[in-house]
Amino acid sequence: MADDTTIERKTKVIPKVERPRLFKVILVNDDFTPREFVVTVLKGEFRLSEDQANRVMITAHTKGSCVVSVYPRDVAETKASRATEAGQRRGYPLMFTTEPEE
Repeated sequence: MADDTTIERKTKVIPKVERPRLFKVILVNDDFTPREFVVTVLKGEFRLSEDQANRVMITAHTKGSCVVSVYPRDVAETKASRATEAGQRRGYPLMFTTEPEE
């Protein structure tokens, strides 16, 4: 006589969810974009206060670049592009880049 019984094992699979990798948005210094315009872009695109925007701008000016903020990749790239394009529309070489956070 054949045995048609099957044994079912119930295991709970819990997916491991990783946090998205974060990216830094970096302001690159140039000697042509007016400081006031840089501060305006930082306040508008990155929602920095007047004081924070001034500190970021001065740090980039003295050290060559400065981390503005850290976001998930798609947000960082979007903000960097929009901020760079704001400078281009006014004819300035203002540049923001992104790089992975370690």
